[in-house]
Amino acid sequence: MQPHPTPDFRPLGRKAYGSIPHLPGSRTGPADRHLSPALARLCTERIRDARDHVVVLEKLDGSCVAAARVGDSVLALGREGRLASQSPNESRRLWATWVSANTARFLAVLQPGERLVGEWLALAHGTRYTLTHEPFVAFDLMRDGERLPWHELTARIGAGGFMTPGLLHEGGPLGIDAAMARLQGGGFHGAVDPVEGAVWRVERREGAGVRVEFLAKYVRPDKVDGSLLPENTGRSAVWNWRPAPGVPSP
Repeated sequence: MQPHPTPDFRPLGRKAYGSIPHLPGSRTGPADRHLSPALARLCTERIRDARDHVVVLEKLDGSCVAAARVGDSVLALGREGRLASQSPNESRRLWATWVSANTARFLAVLQPGERLVGEWLALAHGTRYTLTHEPFVAFDLMRDGERLPWHELTARIGAGGFMTPGLLHEGGPLGIDAAMARLQGGGFHGAVDPVEGAVWRVERREGAGVRVEFLAKYVRPDKVDGSLLPENTGRSAVWNWRPAPGVPSP
């Protein structure tokens, strides 16, 4: 009989996803860090040469989660790398149930040792969404600590029919004001409240391949993390999505 995993068990032996540094002017918390001015300029002002490629995406406000393929199994994980099924958080347990119901879709995308990382939007954290699509939005496909390039990510996840964040820009740099202007009116995912911000991906062509050099994010200065969560409000949870009637919850 297999022992029951402890709450601190991390199947990958690591976090499922790390933190992304902030661009200048972005709202930060105590544990956050800013990108260096030189790298920030690559995102927003001037690239080095034609081999640089910048992708700017809407930043979503939910829970960062991952689905990791281990052999022919798919494990639902939280950002910190723990099993979502063991979480005390109902939204994380819903993620585990959702992954189990969609295992075939994840297996169609992932090779052994890979994980698909994205935003789980079931529970409203600080932004409410009127979702017109499923509650998982994928933004990274990873092997160990390496990200696959954006074009490879979007090509691969087509096999599973997964959604990606709204694309604001692709090509050269894009300024913060220009990016935020493109998110007016609710962004691409039905935000009822002001959109949280945007994420910049800087990739670089090397020979026949492309390498993801770094990511950066901008969060609007008036954003309050977790402003809708019950532990912060003392009120009931606000859900963007719940299972349909008749579908068992965890």
